[in-house]
Amino acid sequence: MVAHLVRLRFRLLINGLSRSPWQAVAVILGSVYALFLLFLAIIGLFTMSFAPAEVGRTVSVLGGAALVLGWTVLPLLSSGIDETVDPAKLATFPIPINTLVLALAVSALLGVPGVVTTLATLATSLIWWQSPLIAVVAVVCGAVGAATCIVGSRMLAALTVRISSGRRAREAKTVLVVIPLILLGPAILGISSLFREFSAVFPAITTVVAWTPLGAIWAVPGDLALGNPGYAVLHALIGVATLAASVLVWRWALDRTLERPGRLTTNDRSKRGLGWFRVFPGTPSGAVAARALTYWIRDPRYTQSLISVPLVPALVFFYSGASGDLTGLLFVGPIVAVLLGMSIYTDVSYDNTAFSLHLQTGVSGRDDRWGRVLGVSVFAMPVTAILTVASVWVSGSWDRLAGLLGISLGLLLTGLALSSLVSARFAFSVPAPGDNPFKSRPGGGFTLMLSMFASWTALTILALPEMILALLGFAIDQPILGWIALVVGVGLGMGLLIIGVRWGGKILDQRGAELLVQLQRQK
Repeated sequence: MVAHLVRLRFRLLINGLSRSPWQAVAVILGSVYALFLLFLAIIGLFTMSFAPAEVGRTVSVLGGAALVLGWTVLPLLSSGIDETVDPAKLATFPIPINTLVLALAVSALLGVPGVVTTLATLATSLIWWQSPLIAVVAVVCGAVGAATCIVGSRMLAALTVRISSGRRAREAKTVLVVIPLILLGPAILGISSLFREFSAVFPAITTVVAWTPLGAIWAVPGDLALGNPGYAVLHALIGVATLAASVLVWRWALDRTLERPGRLTTNDRSKRGLGWFRVFPGTPSGAVAARALTYWIRDPRYTQSLISVPLVPALVFFYSGASGDLTGLLFVGPIVAVLLGMSIYTDVSYDNTAFSLHLQTGVSGRDDRWGRVLGVSVFAMPVTAILTVASVWVSGSWDRLAGLLGISLGLLLTGLALSSLVSARFAFSVPAPGDNPFKSRPGGGFTLMLSMFASWTALTILALPEMILALLGFAIDQPILGWIALVVGVGLGMGLLIIGVRWGGKILDQRGAELLVQLQRQK
């Protein structure tokens, strides 16, 4: 039965790849990248063999603990673990729970992440190759550590399956993923400086981590190399007990999930009142604006765009503070303007087949375009203006306020114009409603990247008049040019927005049915 389920896993994977050449290319590239990382890890571990035993123990314990923690936690924050063989779909078959647990574990082990992780953990024996017996022990401990990684990810996923399936949980995942990704640069710099300043305390940290379920099994070879066999036995017992407990908890959670699957619940409070439909006028464009603004608040795919807005000032402030020059904050307004202006670039694609409601109810293309622009402008306009003024205030560059407002508002309005035009013409491959916001369909990311690059280029060209005026005023210290840039930016931006909305609305009226067909093909 285990072999049959494993074959089923690979058959499903092959069938999926055969239907999509782009997905096959992505899998191949991902495998090559993973093997490259494995090669670097092997070189690093072999290099550690020439360092003192204490250093090798520190690296193996902290690295192994981080690996177990990553395998356990990251699947809950990202798109989830690879479940080509979904346990929920096997609930109707009389498969013994022990057989199912073993089959799922073997299937996970034979995936690309599982194979690379296992080889990396077994390669920790290279640290101790000069002591063959310790190297053999390291191989056994590496196998236990790899199994703990795989079982731990399944265990926590099974325990939280009921909680993580809700919309609020998906929104929380979005927040927890986007923030670390955006702050990755400052985090790397901060960790690097901590390594330089507090490297002397790593052995003490290693001692503590070695007594935890995350790091115990990785400390065994180092204990033997340092002449502490008693500690090695205790750490080995903790590591094996951790794996056994994880298997038992996973088995219990999986059995409970299959026997009593979660039910969808409704919230009566969400059905009360009209929400934003009470605020906006009772016109076609007002209805579209109310619906669009509701999506901005409740759809995790839109939420990830909003999260980046407050993080941009923090990121720019970090780098400006590191260089000692706060004038870098002046870029905050234009950057946020570009992000918000291009945020409705994939609006129709995000609608998916719900776009058919616009066609069925006879909403004109112009009303559709204006409604979406109005929905995002409710917060985009004040946010852009406030951040621009705040950046000028913090940096003390009040003489540049008018020019910066001209650039920021011009970029925002021009971006909305381009988005209104492009989203009416093209349907992009984006995560479907309810999917993880970071889910990328095969080939869709590459196409979207090319179109975004082209649109950013067009945005830069169209916004050149206000940018040239403002930058020239900054260079020759003529504030009057900044005020002219403000007038030009707002006036030209509004003109381009009117053109973009009307042109995009015309395109939408002509090929709305064709656009819906493209959206249906992406389901």
